[in-house]
Amino acid sequence: MTEQFGTEMAVERRSILSAMLKGAKRCCPNCGERRLFTSFVKIAPTCTHCGIKFSDYRADDGPAYFTIFVVGHIIIPAMLVVEQAYSPPNWVHMALWLPLTVLLSLAFLPLIKGAVVGLQWALDVKSDDQR
Repeated sequence: MTEQFGTEMAVERRSILSAMLKGAKRCCPNCGERRLFTSFVKIAPTCTHCGIKFSDYRADDGPAYFTIFVVGHIIIPAMLVVEQAYSPPNWVHMALWLPLTVLLSLAFLPLIKGAVVGLQWALDVKSDDQR
């Protein structure tokens, strides 16, 4: 869908939710082809299907901060519930929560990074050196 605003160029409206969901599934936010990453969290330079340049959209540290936020909101309440219910020794907490924190972080990071790139694409937010 495009709209015309006076003498400005036509602006294409992109679905933010759709782009973020496609990105979270590690797919291109435009065409949905499964080629957003070349490795664990390394963004592909372009989409091999529709040709969008992913290098224009830099997620930087945002996905790491959001991942810490999400994982922290899962681990801390669970840790407090276990402490209140069972009062295990400290070594049990260390053996349980440290690996779980690492695993959740590794699981959520690519999902969140894909969603952030999808959001940037939907809002057409490019890095300063790409404008």
